[in-house]
Amino acid sequence: MTPWLVFAGVLVVAGLCPALVVGARDKALYRLTGLQLAGPVTVLVLIAISAAVGQSSYLIVPLALVLLSYAGTLVFTRLLTE
Repeated sequence: MTPWLVFAGVLVVAGLCPALVVGARDKALYRLTGLQLAGPVTVLVLIAISAAVGQSSYLIVPLALVLLSYAGTLVFTRLLTE
């Protein structure tokens, strides 16, 4: 097991689990906070997995996720104000 996989596992437990818990709350502001936390943590997990496997071509997915996460936040806040 490489240190990158350990880092990815720690990020999943310490980053994504709280993001999912916060994102499952009843208020819209809490859900937005969970969405904002889950995006960068997921990108970091995917980058760590890419480094562990040694495939630089796997970096396309986290780069696309950065743009989609930003757009998703904008859509969520737009729907939040209506």
